[in-house]
This record gives sequence, C-alpha cells and structure tokens, in this order.
Amino acid sequence: MPFFPLGGWCNRQHSGFWSRRYGFKSYPPSQGRIARLQPDVEVPMSHVVIIMAAGDGVRMRSDTPKVLHPLAGRPILSWIVEAAAASGPERMMVVVGSGARRVRSLLPRWVETCFQSERRGTGHAVSVAMDALGELPDHTPVVVLPGDVPLLSAEVISGAVESHRSGGGAATMLTAMADDPEGYGRVLRDAEGRVRGVVEHVDATEAEREIGEINTSIYVFSAGPLRDGLGRIGTGNVQGEYYLPDVIGVMVGDGREMAARLIPFGDSLGVNDQAQLAEASARMRRRILNRHMLAGVRMEDPDRVYVEATVRLAPGVRLYPGVHLEGEVEVGEGAVLGPDVHIRDSRIGAGARVWYSVVRGAEIGPGVEVGPYASIRPGARIEAGAKAGTFVEIKNTRLGKGAKAPHLSYLGDADVGEGANVGAGTITANYDGYQKHRTTIGPGAQIGSNTVLVAPVEVGEEGWTGAGSTITRPVEPGSLAVERSQQRNIRGYAERRAARYREGGGKDRAPSAPPEPTGDS
Repeated sequence: MPFFPLGGWCNRQHSGFWSRRYGFKSYPPSQGRIARLQPDVEVPMSHVVIIMAAGDGVRMRSDTPKVLHPLAGRPILSWIVEAAAASGPERMMVVVGSGARRVRSLLPRWVETCFQSERRGTGHAVSVAMDALGELPDHTPVVVLPGDVPLLSAEVISGAVESHRSGGGAATMLTAMADDPEGYGRVLRDAEGRVRGVVEHVDATEAEREIGEINTSIYVFSAGPLRDGLGRIGTGNVQGEYYLPDVIGVMVGDGREMAARLIPFGDSLGVNDQAQLAEASARMRRRILNRHMLAGVRMEDPDRVYVEATVRLAPGVRLYPGVHLEGEVEVGEGAVLGPDVHIRDSRIGAGARVWYSVVRGAEIGPGVEVGPYASIRPGARIEAGAKAGTFVEIKNTRLGKGAKAPHLSYLGDADVGEGANVGAGTITANYDGYQKHRTTIGPGAQIGSNTVLVAPVEVGEEGWTGAGSTITRPVEPGSLAVERSQQRNIRGYAERRAARYREGGGKDRAPSAPPEPTGDS
C-alpha cells in the first residue's frame, strides 16, 4: 500500500453507493467522466472535493469520533458527504484519522479515503489529501470542507463552485456574519474590502476579535495555487500547526485574485462539542419538520416533535407533541401519532392511532389502535382494525384482523386469529427456561380474563377459556376450557383472625392449628 510524504495513504473504492433500502446502486457519472467517454461533447470543467474528517473531537468528550456522532438519524459526516455528492464532483477524498475504520465503514463505496497519521493541522490534512489525489490540472476546482458542518447544503457548494469558475481567481472563501464569533477565525479585509487574510481566534488581537465576519473553513481553490500555497505555509502560530487559512495569506501576498462569498451563518454551523451538536440537531430537525409540514403533515407543536431524516410521512398524518420517530419509519395517510409516542424501525398503516406508547420493529396495520401505554416489540404484526390497548405488551406476535387485546395482557410468540378477543390479565407463558414456544389462538376465540396460556398450546376457532384458567392442553374449536381448583368458603375466618390479632398484643400470630372449614358455597 503506497505511503505519501506527509503521512497518508489512499483507498480508491468502487463507483456506487449502498443503502439498507435500495442496496448497491451505481453513482451517476461526473462531468469529467462524461467528457472522457464522449470526447466530442463539450461539458463544464468538473471539480474534486476534500473532506477533513480526521480530528479526534476532544471537546465532544466521547469515545465516538466526532464525525460519527448522530444528528437527526445520520452521522454528521453522512450529511456532508451527501451534500457534496449532490454537487456532482469528479472525485471525493475523505481524510480519516481518529476511528478511521469506523469512518470508512459508513462512506459510500465510490468515495476515496486517505489516512492522516499525524494530526498537524488543517493545512497538513489538505496536503495529505492532495498527495492522495495525485496529479490534477492547475485550473481544477478543489472544494475543501470540514467534516463537522452537517447543515451545509448542496446548493451552497454548487454555488461556490460556479462562483469560483466564473471569477477565475485562485481561491473562493465562504464567510458568514456571526453574532458571537468566539472561537472562529476572523476574515481580514483591506480598506477597499478585499480579503487579505484570515487570523485564527487564538492568534487574533483584541481589535481583530471584534470582527464579526468569520471564516467558515469552506473553500474552493484552484489546484495549482493550492498545491503551491500548501508548500509555503509554516507552523508559526500558538498551536504549532499548519493552518489551511494561511494559504489565503500566501496567495494574497503573491497578488493572486481572491473572492469571498457570504453565506448564512446557520449553513456553516460547526460541531465541536455536545452543546453545538444539540444546536445543529435542532436546526436540522426543524428543516425536516418544515419539509413534512409543507407536504401536508399536521403538527400542533413542532418544537416538541422529533423526526429523523429516514422517516417517511404521508400527507394527512397528524403528529401530537412528544412524538419521536427514529430509523426506518413509514407512516400511512391519516394516521394519528401521540401524544408521547416513541416509534423506531416500524410501519404504521393509514388511519392508525398510536398514543402514549412505544413501538419498535413492528408493523401496525390500517385502522389499528395502539395504547395508551402499550409496548409493541420487535416482530409484532397488528393487522387491520385490531387493537392493542392499555398496558398491553406484544412481542413476535401476529394480532389478526379485528382482534383485540384491550388491556393488561402479554402476548409473546403467538398467533391470534381474526376477530379473537383477549381478556384482561391474559399472558402467553412462552419461555420454559431454555426455549421460546408459540401459542395459537384461533379466529373468533374468546380468552377469559387472567388466563395463562402455557406454550406450546392452541385454542381452536371460536374456542373459549374460563376466567382465571391455566391452559396447558389444546382447546378444541368451539369448546370451553375451564381449569380451576374447588373453591372453599371458610366461615368465621375474619372473626378468628381479629381475635388472634388482639391476643397477640396488636401483632398477628400464627394459629396453633389450621381452622376447620364449616361449609362450602
């Protein structure tokens, strides 16, 4: 495996991307690839993208690499890769370091990576990437992105590339106006407003720290001037690192033309600690919710609704406060969720109602009612018009069409037929200490309250069980199964108990001999 002078190696991966839902797909050809395949077709000059994702993220105070922290259902880095990919680059190079194997595992297969063995600053990271990219024509636009700006959009990247192409300068730097620029590099301009450099916060004077225009660390360079500038920067700063913004100063000193493009501060918001992660998550969540609301989803209080990027909501869905939708969730038209619902990796049918409940890895059919206070666990399938009511737990169970478990039941590893009714307090005893066993309840069966169904066992079609029964043998279709011991009524028991209490000085004492029954009823 080839090594490069500045401590990096390159991994050129296949051209395509993979997702859980769609599997492997070829990535659309870049403009440069089209030009090679069709030399007679005139196409715009393509660009390459470098993403710096090697940092340790010390301020996150986490064992998870910073770029892998989840934000609205995806790792931070995934948002940036997606936006950069949508700009149509010829190649994309991600600089990895901390947690390199984990970072590579989430990248699309067509993305290249190079390893920054020593973290010696942003300038060093880009040098490693440029060596890994190999020879590039001097005029090739090189987009440089931090790995921690998840709110950056494809439109901003594409606009920067087009602006750089049309301007013909050595570099285009994206800047923003910050109300609180603490921690950001400041953009230095001359009296005519031209960019003359960038100073990092730790190296800035008090006067420079008053500047509100910040460097977003997002650039478009021309490859030739970038390579030249990287070879001429040093480490004469507080942190003793190679700063990428120092390349801007080198270019200005050479009299090269520079451009600055102002973007909204929110688009460039970086994530360096857990507080900034929460802020970026809130902004991204609001973007997601706005998109759904514009598509016809109703929300009474969007500030209390949490929907990840992977969630699909049909028009007419209604979300009450306290709804959390995570992972691969699909909700059908007219479904009502909440208040206070947590759903993960599940499908909710049209017109279903889920409230005050938790649903994980389940399929809820059309018109189903779930809750309040139900726990629907992985493998559950509740079919059209069925009900899983108050304090009902269902796991790896099919609740057939129109079947009902209205309250206080546990159904695990069971098949409940169409139209069956499960009384309060019913449980399927599915585990013998070694293995799980299934219970089958036929269509139209009526399970009495407080029935224990000891699996494996079957209640036939339209079978009945008496309340309080423990069923261990099959119940034939249309039959009633009753399993109870004989009831005894012990007359005078309360009086004798009170007497023992008095004789014991206010303490209950055991009788010398068990009382004799005086009769049954």
